[in-house]
Amino acid sequence: MTMSDPAATTHRDSHRRAATTGLAVAGAGIVVFNIAPFLNWVDPSGDASTRTGYETDSLVPFIAYLGLGLLAAMAYANKRAHRGQHRGLTLVSMAVGIAATIQCLAFALNPMGGLERGDDLQTQIGVYVAVLGAAVWAIGSFLLAKDIEGDDDHDHTTGYGAQATR
Repeated sequence: MTMSDPAATTHRDSHRRAATTGLAVAGAGIVVFNIAPFLNWVDPSGDASTRTGYETDSLVPFIAYLGLGLLAAMAYANKRAHRGQHRGLTLVSMAVGIAATIQCLAFALNPMGGLERGDDLQTQIGVYVAVLGAAVWAIGSFLLAKDIEGDDDHDHTTGYGAQATR
């Protein structure tokens, strides 16, 4: 079999797998995001104690735990998927990472939850750690999603991509 032989190309390409760099970056971001709820998120003026992410908004730990679930699913897909990733799962992880980043940025600009209590809330370090973690999570998921090995149609010797290139 030569390199121009379609059977040789199919065999060679079937062993290509998505790089794990994006998965590692997403995992680091998710871990950082899961640390953020334990940190102080707001300091109500006139109050002696600050509030953590868990005390501030129940959505914060939910997003953190959702990230852990997505990370576990992406790690499983990395082991089991034909080319090392499941494109839909990776895109969902990227979407959740982007949503978490936007939610935390919105919180940093105008802390939620203080209006109904009449608090004048000042953001603390936990919000910014969460923004950083969520942004790294989204970037890592993007790096994994852009890897062509997740596509089935890049192998033009099969029926998937052959008709699109003719």
